Amino acid sequence: MLNKLLGKFSKDLGIDLGTKNTLVYTADKGIVINEPSVVAVNSRTDEILAVGEEAKRMVGKTPGHIQAIKPLVDGVISDFEVTEKMLKYFIDKVHAESFTLIPRPRVIIGIPLDITEVEKKAVEDAALSAGARQVHLIEESMAAAIGARLPVSDPTATMIVDIGGGTTEIAVISLGGVVTWKSLRQAGNELDNNITQYIREEFNILIGEQVAEKVKVTIGSAAPLKEPMEMEIRGRDLINGLPRAVTINDSQIREAMAKTIDQIVENIKITLETTPPELVSDIYEHGIVLSGGGALLRDLDKEIAQATKIPVRVADDPLTCVVRGTGILLGDPELLAKVLSPGTEEL
Repeated sequence: MLNKLLGKFSKDLGIDLGTKNTLVYTADKGIVINEPSVVAVNSRTDEILAVGEEAKRMVGKTPGHIQAIKPLVDGVISDFEVTEKMLKYFIDKVHAESFTLIPRPRVIIGIPLDITEVEKKAVEDAALSAGARQVHLIEESMAAAIGARLPVSDPTATMIVDIGGGTTEIAVISLGGVVTWKSLRQAGNELDNNITQYIREEFNILIGEQVAEKVKVTIGSAAPLKEPMEMEIRGRDLINGLPRAVTINDSQIREAMAKTIDQIVENIKITLETTPPELVSDIYEHGIVLSGGGALLRDLDKEIAQATKIPVRVADDPLTCVVRGTGILLGDPELLAKVLSPGTEEL
């Protein structure tokens, strides 16, 4: 009863709980939070020092008693307590300007396709402990398709490839459900690791994950560029331990990322092979849609289109597709009932 009363003064939230970034959507303001999924904790006092952007700036730069923790690995919760505190921080931040003393929002959260019942329960429990009065779970691929305004309820096939930080999810959707799918651990973080490994092996230089990500965004591509690009990177020389700078170009970074990109393309082809023929003809007609941060990699759409012989397009604002999908579901209870992930508790 008290929850219902407090709920009337709370804002319902759509949340994309990502490996790299957490995004929060409210019906009245749209996307209100878009911050890294990082929490800085003082291990001596168990005190939360920073969350999001501020905590990300601390990664790799903290003294021994301060940890910059990433509580989500490959799209699932790896540190329950820190995830709960992070969610509570974001829920409180959304309600900071309102008169709600104890927020009790209804929450819709995106989850990976290959999540186990235990992992699903962890997401539910973390959100409830953080202050949610009701939690609905929806598959991220479905949320991304809804956010990209694809016709998920129609009897036509929609193919979406959601390339996030920890996972790549390939799904064929028809009549409000996922028909065939594949979930890979090769995604944005793996591309960063490829770059770090390549620079270590080729130049004997060790770089941090933030530098690797910057390289990927600045000069990374999936296919040869018309105009070559290069940039200078700095890291620690593994031979003498001193700082050193080298200049790298786009073809070297493409070589570094090639194996992971090939695996993503190969799994898209495998998913198409297991899709019913009627649906494949729909996909051939309407094309494949890319979402998630990885969709922003230069020419990835062209590389996939060339390999599959199917038109490929990047969704509008691919980074926010999942959270926009959860936001649409906040105001559409009929569609929510259709696409709700099975096995979630109705509270």
